[in-house]
Amino acid sequence: MSAMVDHIIVQVLCLQVRLLACRERLAADTDSEALHDLRTSTRRLRSLVRPLRGLPGVEPLEQAARALGSLTTPLRDREVLAAHLLERGQQAAGQQRMRQRTHDFRGVAASGELSRLLGILDAFPSFLRAAERDGLLDGLKADVDKRLRKQWRKLEKGLADPEHDRHRLRLLIKRVRYGDEAYPQLDHAGKKLRSVLKRAQGDLGDWHDRLQWLLMADEQADLASCVEQWQEEIKGFEGQSDRTLKRLDAALLRR
Repeated sequence: MSAMVDHIIVQVLCLQVRLLACRERLAADTDSEALHDLRTSTRRLRSLVRPLRGLPGVEPLEQAARALGSLTTPLRDREVLAAHLLERGQQAAGQQRMRQRTHDFRGVAASGELSRLLGILDAFPSFLRAAERDGLLDGLKADVDKRLRKQWRKLEKGLADPEHDRHRLRLLIKRVRYGDEAYPQLDHAGKKLRSVLKRAQGDLGDWHDRLQWLLMADEQADLASCVEQWQEEIKGFEGQSDRTLKRLDAALLRR
């Protein structure tokens, strides 16, 4: 049996267990991190299977994971905003956004999107084993390596563009970072580069949050008192993210 196939199946099974645990946590509303953990596990799953495109079972799995992400994105955005508002003393605005949490969590736990993803995951290892027996996975390690290298080149190209789009760079950084974590045996990033990637993702995430909140404030009157502070903060995060991106560019050149 291929060591790479074994690795992928082990990762799929581990992520399936995590998703099942998240479903139970969401259904019972046990903690505030359940939705975040569900989304992180789904993102890791997408990073694991993205280099496998073209193989049996991959397209439906990607579609199901994408649908779950689309379902949960606005809920997570509201959850993050609520926590921020409570932290800065905006109790009424924060609590108003927290009131539906239990209802939302239970809705995700019982959703068709999550059920479909879990159902596909049940069958996915069998698809991989069948493809392996049919000789469709010969050279799989080299194919995965090639596709991950392509992601790194896209990031390098994006960083080199003086008119780079911060939002696109944020997505590209997520892809290479989670791809590297999904396939550590390919050794695409060392410890220092992983650290810079994580920092860049965090800085761009802070910038993106303020951007989203400022857009929300145009339609949600109870956010008006926060606008001035967010406008100041987004400038700071733009500068911080630009400095981190320069460090990332230099780290990639040394890779």
